[in-house]
Amino acid sequence: MRILVINGPNLNLLGRREPETYGSDTLDDIRRRLESAWPDHRFTFFQSNHEGELIDRIHALFHAADHDALIINPGGLSHTSVSLRDALATLALPKVEVHLSNIHAREEFRHASVTAGACRGLVSGFGWLSYHLAVEALNPRV
Repeated sequence: MRILVINGPNLNLLGRREPETYGSDTLDDIRRRLESAWPDHRFTFFQSNHEGELIDRIHALFHAADHDALIINPGGLSHTSVSLRDALATLALPKVEVHLSNIHAREEFRHASVTAGACRGLVSGFGWLSYHLAVEALNPRV
């Protein structure tokens, strides 16, 4: 399975930004963990702090058949971006939204995800393991 993993604003600072909330793993650490756990899968990571670049990358996925599934951590955009949600809704392939922290245990404005409704499901609150659980959701073994 070929999985595109899109990460939104501020996730380039993982490992250094608020480690008590987001953990000490970087995006590269998460990629290595996924590749180790799922050697038969190909993971392509993309990160941008710009909403339009995230939308453009999703549109590119819509036009190309180079991935089988999408995992997205939209960061703070998950709570505000109807445009990102609409871009996700164009994709027929399986999509899972992830968050490192438990969005329901944080500030009230983080409790709702606009983007999750365009995905198969949402995994939140398990740190780097949220990404691993998303891959599990895309590959049901039961």
